[in-house]
Amino acid sequence: MDIKFGFADTARELVIRVAGEQDGYLQQINEALANNSNVEIEDEKGKKFIVRTDRVVYVEVGSTSQRQVGFAGV
Repeated sequence: MDIKFGFADTARELVIRVAGEQDGYLQQINEALANNSNVEIEDEKGKKFIVRTDRVVYVEVGSTSQRQVGFAGV
């Protein structure tokens, strides 16, 4: 699942690929945004990211469902 952060005054986004449940990340990010504090996220490879939420404009949290590949899902 990908978590995408958009920041004010820049066209670049921060995309972090994580393993785990969407609800846990949503709760963690919502709390950090509400308190204007930092959010710490660890990606699938073990890298840790600390994101300051004072400049965050939007957050997109990907779906935890598996995508269909090929024509089987049509």
